[in-house]
Amino acid sequence: MSWLHSIDAAVFHFINGTLSNPIFDEVMPFLSGNFFFIPALLLIGVALIWKGGKRGRIFLLLILLVVALGDGWICNTIKKAVARPRPFYEFPSAHLLVGKGKAFSMPSSHAANWFAATTVAFIFYRRSWRFMVPLGLLVSFSRVYNGAHYPSDILVSAILGTGYAIAFVWLANSIWQFIGQRWFPLWWKISPSLINPNPPIDPQNSAFRVPPSAFDSHFLRLGYILIFALLAFRLFYLASPAIELSEDEAYQWIWSKHLALSYFSKPPLIAYAQFLGTTIWGDTEFGVRFFSPAIAAILSLLLLRFLTREINARVGLALVAILTATPLAAVGSILMTIDPLSVLFWTAAMLVGWRAVQPDGTTRHWLWVGLWMGLGFLSKYTNLFQLLCWLIFFLLWPPARKHLRRSGPYLALLLVAISLTPVLLWNSQHGWATLDHIANNGGLGNDWHPTLRYAIDFLINESLLLNPIFFIGMLAGVAQVFNLLYRRFSTCRMSPVRGGAGFKPAIQQVKNLRYDSVTKSGLNIFLFSMGAPLFLFYFAYSFHSRILPNWIAPSIVPLFCLMTIYFHSQWPTHRRILKPLFIAGLTLGFPMIAPLHETDLIPKFLKRTLPAQADPLRRVRNWRETSRAVERAREKLATEGKPTFIIGDHYGITGEISFYLPEAQRQIRENPIVFFRSSSHPKNQFYFWPGYESRTGQNAIYVQQVDLPKLPNGWIGKWLRGGKDLTAAAPKPNPSAPEILEQFASVTDLGVMEIFYGERVFRRIQLFECRNLRDAPR
Repeated sequence: MSWLHSIDAAVFHFINGTLSNPIFDEVMPFLSGNFFFIPALLLIGVALIWKGGKRGRIFLLLILLVVALGDGWICNTIKKAVARPRPFYEFPSAHLLVGKGKAFSMPSSHAANWFAATTVAFIFYRRSWRFMVPLGLLVSFSRVYNGAHYPSDILVSAILGTGYAIAFVWLANSIWQFIGQRWFPLWWKISPSLINPNPPIDPQNSAFRVPPSAFDSHFLRLGYILIFALLAFRLFYLASPAIELSEDEAYQWIWSKHLALSYFSKPPLIAYAQFLGTTIWGDTEFGVRFFSPAIAAILSLLLLRFLTREINARVGLALVAILTATPLAAVGSILMTIDPLSVLFWTAAMLVGWRAVQPDGTTRHWLWVGLWMGLGFLSKYTNLFQLLCWLIFFLLWPPARKHLRRSGPYLALLLVAISLTPVLLWNSQHGWATLDHIANNGGLGNDWHPTLRYAIDFLINESLLLNPIFFIGMLAGVAQVFNLLYRRFSTCRMSPVRGGAGFKPAIQQVKNLRYDSVTKSGLNIFLFSMGAPLFLFYFAYSFHSRILPNWIAPSIVPLFCLMTIYFHSQWPTHRRILKPLFIAGLTLGFPMIAPLHETDLIPKFLKRTLPAQADPLRRVRNWRETSRAVERAREKLATEGKPTFIIGDHYGITGEISFYLPEAQRQIRENPIVFFRSSSHPKNQFYFWPGYESRTGQNAIYVQQVDLPKLPNGWIGKWLRGGKDLTAAAPKPNPSAPEILEQFASVTDLGVMEIFYGERVFRRIQLFECRNLRDAPR
């Protein structure tokens, strides 16, 4: 091994040192990674989807799976097992032209990925080796020249990448051979092999003469497979250490340890959902979040079945794919806040509600509507807005009004009223604190000075979080219903009334419309009524106050359903325009979603580390390390001989430390050691639980967060150019809150502590040693 290593080192020095020259110094780092690589891949991907036909789409799917599994699973596993240091650690004088990677050296992910991609490309496009092999060799050579890998790393990686690429393609083809004949027989007859998906068409083969409607069951099964695959991926992702709890999740986890009829700022169902999840899986991130991907899967199944029944399975599958490529929906399938529950019950009430307003709708259907709406209200107060949506639907669609002469809608309303009981009881016992909180949070007491700033922010944020292409498509669907209503009511002519003077509006004709002749337009108006009022309300309110992007979450599903149905109706005549837009929406959406799951992918492809302030995962990372830093300060203060507890300046950091500090998590019910600072009026749920006032004479560590400096104007350009000073040191914050100074005999500032994630400052906290808690004033 020593002899082999000496040869390896000699070849490394020859390539890295002897061959060094100014031209290679510029070219080789560019080959290892540059800004143009990802845009070029996206363009190639779009071209394959749009013009590559069946072969191009299968090739693209397989190459993505091979590279993702090979890089993320095989290469990383071997790197950790072999644990070979990078050459610049053994040879400090090495000519290093790229950053010092933290991963180990064997194997090289760059080389393995290139040769894996080259192998898959060769299987599908034999002539591709003419440019793929030279590019793979150049990239592999650049890794040695740049000082990042040994030559043996490249050799092993090339063999490894080629090997697992062949294995993955063979496995995928074998799986298709197995399930294709059983689950997708018509598709399998057309393409019996993934490797050769376009065989010569036999005119005598009846499979090629099957009408498109015959494939409906195939699209339905494909939808089931997609939903199951997404559920499995999300569960595995949550089981990994990729992210930690957000502040709201940790805060509401504490609620689940103090079950009640309601809470200060939210209804009670989120606490009960987390209680059930952590009872099954324990007090872990997976237990807290288990129901979020489960809810996303249930929601997708409901929508797939609904659209399959109303339109066809292809439309249902398209909607599931659209929601998967929508950032806000993707976040909601991972984080367990009140929004997944709210969206689920809003959608369930909507779907069964459409069944209830049909001519054969029964009281049982209306009871389900009331139950789901009631559970929706117990998830999020916004869901009460669905009552207004129902009122608007009855106003816009006269054929549904005959149900108002039956008992069903009123029984549903009774169930909704019953669901208000727990919240009303809790508030009556606590001085109607929730009403004050909602009024203050919504700025209802502030004077209205209309401004465009918040409205523009609302539209920009929603367009990004809903995928710009799908957001425009959603607005087009809404505009189509507006146009439908305008045309319907503008055609109301005045006709003479027999037997006397005067006129009656022809709108009476609209009231007499039959369900069987207008079901399609009725569904569009129903979906519009279930989503547009909430969206438009918050848009109008954005001229008064800032609107958080997730507030419109319940309206997304009905409006996306409306968009999908509308463009399905336009597909036969505008396919040449709609197909590229649909492909572009998916192509744009998935790269937007990937960094929301793992922002460490960005420097891997763009060779630029995202500034901490702009990192979307900053709120769900490094809380464990933050809690350890606070615990070290508490242990040091405890050496003075007095019991020591922790006080947080915000409910979020209080919840995070309570969850990630083992001692605090164990004692969360009986003897908590982490508290929110005392106040004279309720600011959050901690106000209604026992505080630290009874710990007279004890010491405490007070923790307050310090904001990172704001990014300068034009930071994106500076970041792309490789700027390094985007997280400059923040000025020292002001001393602690005045009430802390009054509550303790002495308060000592320990200064600002920086919590790093890699080389970036992810969080800043300021700690104070607070000694001798005074008696609370009476």
